[in-house]
Amino acid sequence: MPDADTSEAEPRPESGLRAQLRGQRTPLLIIAAIALLVIGFGAGVLLSPDDSGDSAPGPVDIGFAQDMSAHHTQAVEMSGIALLGSTDPAVQRLAYDILTTQQSQIGRMQGWLQMWGAPARGTDGYMGWMHDAQSADQHGGDGHDHDSGMHETGAMAAMPGMASTEDIQRLRDARGTALDVLFLQLMLRHHEGGVPMLEYGAEHAGTGEISILAGQMLAAQQGEARLITDMLTARGGRPLPLN
Repeated sequence: MPDADTSEAEPRPESGLRAQLRGQRTPLLIIAAIALLVIGFGAGVLLSPDDSGDSAPGPVDIGFAQDMSAHHTQAVEMSGIALLGSTDPAVQRLAYDILTTQQSQIGRMQGWLQMWGAPARGTDGYMGWMHDAQSADQHGGDGHDHDSGMHETGAMAAMPGMASTEDIQRLRDARGTALDVLFLQLMLRHHEGGVPMLEYGAEHAGTGEISILAGQMLAAQQGEARLITDMLTARGGRPLPLN
């Protein structure tokens, strides 16, 4: 008796050409991301805020640039995974737009931080600059929340909407529609989680550069969030709860 045909039971490996093209896209994507970072960094230095008068950077400006750089970095990572792994043209376009836009914005913010003599990343957790500023407004400008018992830095352990290590690994392992849906879910939650920082930065930044950039980011990400919601619904997915 001839052996049973098991070709349908076993996953088919990628064709040689497809695998080769996928292998070529990864280094090209990395090169492009580095180029965007350098271009954005140069723009940040050339268009650096004035250090004098009312435009001098304060804790909100520095904290926003540090934390939003970290927030954007994860969005870039997730977009790179989707751009390489998805076969859905709409998902690929969205991933490409997010990757290129946010990588360039990271470069600008890092350029400003260098001009200000500030570290690229904060050392006391995330979003403390928001809580410290709010506390200063509420308690006569001393920067301490005497009522809540919050640590004086006001720092949060993690930013809202951020994907966990397990989420990122699930995205890397996913294929087909499952990858598309998970990417859209994670990115929608990611955008929603960044709204408080964007709103606060736009309203309370000491420099026009951070205020304008935060406002531009807010408008763009709100538009993307609406698009992602529609794309997610069309693919049978539902938004994740904000963590």
